[in-house]
Amino acid sequence: MKLEDKRIAMLVGPGFEDLEFWAVYMRMEEEGAQIDVVGTEAGVEYTGKSGGLTAESELTAEAVDPAAVDAVLVPGGWTPDKIRRDQSVLDLVRDVYEDDKIIGLICHAGLVGISAGIVEGSDATGSLGIKDDLVNAGANWVDEPAFRDGNIVWGRVVKDIPDYCRVLVDALAENDA
Repeated sequence: MKLEDKRIAMLVGPGFEDLEFWAVYMRMEEEGAQIDVVGTEAGVEYTGKSGGLTAESELTAEAVDPAAVDAVLVPGGWTPDKIRRDQSVLDLVRDVYEDDKIIGLICHAGLVGISAGIVEGSDATGSLGIKDDLVNAGANWVDEPAFRDGNIVWGRVVKDIPDYCRVLVDALAENDA
């Protein structure tokens, strides 16, 4: 298990992309990572975008100590547009990023990166629906399934989850910030 000494804050909110949350969660857990499910409120059960899966937030972003986590992972779906309106989410993402720890952004999650001010100058990917947003925020659009640029791991869309997870596992295993 490559990640047994790693702690991950995994963000969740209304309309999260079911597979981008749960498949990634399970893959990180399979590698031994300890995962805290984090939302704008604690103890809220959110329903995924597809309407079948749920996830309950254990902590608020404000309650997470950035020094205590090795990564923040953000699923896509409608969640990024909702949670990027919460300053504590943006502060957590920015603080973890500035500590040279891993930020995982897949599909629409780049919206959180934009609002946190961490994408300028980065190679970036995600859903084509946010390509213009990323470019307008100063990122360089790259149409690849998944890759790492600095301490951001980018994933394009649901079908690219296996590639995204491989890059995430390697990035977390290598990163000792």
